[in-house]
Amino acid sequence: MVVPVSYIVRTNGDVKDRFSGFYAEKDNTLDIVMIGSSPVFPYYSAPKLWGETGIAAYPLSSNMQRPVAMKYLVEEAEKSQSPELYIFEMRMFTMQDVDLCENMAYTRGVTDNMKYSWNRVKTIRAMVPDETEENGNSETVEDEVAATDNADRDKLTYYIDLFKYHTNWKMFAFPSEWANYRYHKANPLKGFYIKDEVGPQPAPDCGGAEGEVPIPEEQEEYLVDLLNYLQENGENALFIVSPYGESLEEQQMFNYMEGIVESYGFNFLNMNNYYEEIGIIFEEDFADYGSHTNAVGAEKCTEFLKNYLLTNYSFTDKRGNAEYESWDEAYTLWQSELETARAIIAERIAKEDYAEREE
Repeated sequence: MVVPVSYIVRTNGDVKDRFSGFYAEKDNTLDIVMIGSSPVFPYYSAPKLWGETGIAAYPLSSNMQRPVAMKYLVEEAEKSQSPELYIFEMRMFTMQDVDLCENMAYTRGVTDNMKYSWNRVKTIRAMVPDETEENGNSETVEDEVAATDNADRDKLTYYIDLFKYHTNWKMFAFPSEWANYRYHKANPLKGFYIKDEVGPQPAPDCGGAEGEVPIPEEQEEYLVDLLNYLQENGENALFIVSPYGESLEEQQMFNYMEGIVESYGFNFLNMNNYYEEIGIIFEEDFADYGSHTNAVGAEKCTEFLKNYLLTNYSFTDKRGNAEYESWDEAYTLWQSELETARAIIAERIAKEDYAEREE
């Protein structure tokens, strides 16, 4: 009983819905699994991609997802799917992992949304800092023992997250959460998240800039480990950078990543080099000042990615297959919600009704 209760009392939200929706997909029906941080699920509309190409893609992504998680999410996906292509979003590789560890929500976004399994244990071991490193500065032996005991208890809440969420009984009041007793609940938009806010900013002038800046050492280690894993297991992968308000240093870090990725024989697509081709308008197509697209920007980014996929890869058009009826429904729902969002976005632009900036 502990396992289904754990699944239900995990805090609800779009990340939980996205992961449980992934587990709900029929075995070996996904053509693409997209892995990465928050640029994935609001940027790329899986329903649009399906409705116009018959390619089934699903985002296995979470907010501020740390790159160290990527290899383990591939292993998780392989339990039920055999996608022809993995797509990895690379924005987070520019950040120091130690800074991301300061807010363990960036870890729990992955570990607390995986089903209980040995792979989940491995993921926790890879993502949660070692207690001895955290507690090495204690002044006395007693302090060190006490700190280690506390760290052990805290780490246990990752392995058995019911210890963290045991007071979250309000989840039982939501019928939608009862469907998560197996962490297996269909996602109507196939993991896509529609935003209708507007947060304008000028387009960055460093898109397409040359030069290289190394990425943080630990992130390079994670990237090389991922590339070796993919190569050893015969997986095909595309590494992308979604358009956003990047800095020159970040652009040059992406150039550095591109060299590493292509040396392993995989494609690298930095969309910051293609603002005009995408048709992205930074003053209108972003929900939060250049960080994430709204629904209109997502339509443009999905269209660009769609054309890139059709040009560089070969997929079977599965439209008309009765096994994919839920994908047809997702496409119809997306079309309706897009038109609603498009009208709201246009009105907000006209009225200069912009999103609040986060402090």
